[in-house]
Amino acid sequence: MPLNIPILLTWLRIVLIPLMIAVYYVPESWVHGVGRDLAATLIFTVAAVTDWLDGYLARRWNQTSAFGAFLDPVADKLMVAAALIMLVQLGRLDAILAAIIIGREITISALREWMAQIGAHKSVAVSMIGKIKTTAQMIAIPLLLYRAPIGSFSVQEAGTWLIYVAAVLTLWSMGYYMRMAWPHLIEADRKR
Repeated sequence: MPLNIPILLTWLRIVLIPLMIAVYYVPESWVHGVGRDLAATLIFTVAAVTDWLDGYLARRWNQTSAFGAFLDPVADKLMVAAALIMLVQLGRLDAILAAIIIGREITISALREWMAQIGAHKSVAVSMIGKIKTTAQMIAIPLLLYRAPIGSFSVQEAGTWLIYVAAVLTLWSMGYYMRMAWPHLIEADRKR
């Protein structure tokens, strides 16, 4: 396993997941109310920034590796799934939206793994719609974690609208990836 700054940043993202969750379980005397939400929001935001930074640094410093390519999406999916589950538990997100987003991530991860096994991984490479979905998600989650209004701006409402947009884009991007993979799925069945 290579050890470099991009991989360390990915590991940091994984370590931040239980810390974000723990914020809601520590005694109220340590942190409470809006302080809890702010702490969880900041932790999630730092983790999200490391997602961008580790990829940027790995490419810039030519420190890409097979292990990093494996670990990075795992860290991303764990981070998002943990945050969505916390939001459902806190009553800030409908379980159906969390299930749609998490279910899509599992489905596309399995699809990408299978496509790599048959040598067609480029057919399900990250698309622009997937990037837009991720952006909407990564903005919506901190808004829903924080939720307190800022002046007249309803943070909760903005986060709710964005997570709905992310859910729609999630389904759209899943359809896109499945459509790209479909010919390979049919061909693999014919060869059996």
